[in-house]
Amino acid sequence: MTLKVLLSKDSAPSQWGEGALLSYKEDAVTIHAEGSDLVQMAARKLVSQGLSFFALEGDWELEQQWAFFQGSYDPKIDVQIDFAELSDDDNTELEARIQASRWMRSIVNETPEVLAPQVLAQEAADFIQSLAPDNVRYQIVSGQDLEKQGHVGTWEVGRGSTRPPAILKLEFDPKNDSSAPVAVLVGKGITFDSGGYSIKQSAGMMHMKADMGGAATVTAGLALAILRGLDKPVHLYLCCAENLISGHAYKLGDIITYPNGISVEIHNTDAEGRLVLADGLLMAGQTGAPLIIDAATLTGAAVTAVGEDYNAVFALDDDERNDYLNVAQSENERHWPLPLEPFHAAKCPSNFADTANSRAVKGGGPGGASNAAGFLSRFVPNDGKGWVHVDLAGAYNDNPTAYFSAGGTGHGFRTIAGKLLK
Repeated sequence: MTLKVLLSKDSAPSQWGEGALLSYKEDAVTIHAEGSDLVQMAARKLVSQGLSFFALEGDWELEQQWAFFQGSYDPKIDVQIDFAELSDDDNTELEARIQASRWMRSIVNETPEVLAPQVLAQEAADFIQSLAPDNVRYQIVSGQDLEKQGHVGTWEVGRGSTRPPAILKLEFDPKNDSSAPVAVLVGKGITFDSGGYSIKQSAGMMHMKADMGGAATVTAGLALAILRGLDKPVHLYLCCAENLISGHAYKLGDIITYPNGISVEIHNTDAEGRLVLADGLLMAGQTGAPLIIDAATLTGAAVTAVGEDYNAVFALDDDERNDYLNVAQSENERHWPLPLEPFHAAKCPSNFADTANSRAVKGGGPGGASNAAGFLSRFVPNDGKGWVHVDLAGAYNDNPTAYFSAGGTGHGFRTIAGKLLK
């Protein structure tokens, strides 16, 4: 049976309890709220009651319908929604968000056995190409070819697995004139993270299939921008690997030297995300693009700082950081700035290399999220001008919340799309 869902500004009748969010009739439910957050919470409540067929009726705005979709999405239930009437433009926007979000959340929720590094790279390429088949070029570099091409971070992190690491290099070129990109997106694509020899506890590995959330977020962001009519060239680099233990895995004390001459001593094999992102950031810098955005489920320290409802934003370029936060606000996505200064690049010292990849203490020590961003700053051009780093604290939930199912949340891709279209 399809349940009619109505919206009301009025309070629920008294028999449903003081301040009740929902009231029911035979074939209909009324949500007594206007704000998107409460609408999303109501949708989550309805799905948790075993309901899965909905028809939104009455006066629904775009953001309210989007919130209902977000709250009702569930990886175990095929939820069906008949949306209320919108203007043509708003309907197109809602469909675009849903298409990008479904892809993003489903791929984050995919099992690590299915989603090998090369599979993630190919799935992302296929998705973007399906949206603009005549305007996308890509290549996937994998295995030892990564080392040969100088992508040493991704190679070192992924070489312990029998399934080779891979980097997707994708160009969206809407005019097919090979123009230089106006922006480059870089995503961390660790399809499973055991921590390597700095091994995680079992409970800490349970959600590590989602350590490719950065790759999913930037891909979905580009997808939404294309669906919104993006007419400027953008490049997408996804650095994909499994961080596993074997006789061929990288080890503590190893030293990696990147093509820009920076040498890195491994103090923690569980600080692998910044090593693969360094490859992507170096490639991004070589394009000359004025805007570089990287996204990664990079540090537990960011989650500790901002919780699971926000993503953390870092930049050395104050104007770029502020603009990114303004776009996030306009897209109704919660982001929050955390500190990043030039001195953070020196917060992970090494006795044998230019820097270590972390401090050899739990969580990277005080300011761990800023220290990780400082490490990344070594690999961007122009003293960080035009670069934004997003630590995806809100990308995944181990368990259902009042607003989201367990699994990927899709949080952050709208902001990336909005920034690309500015």
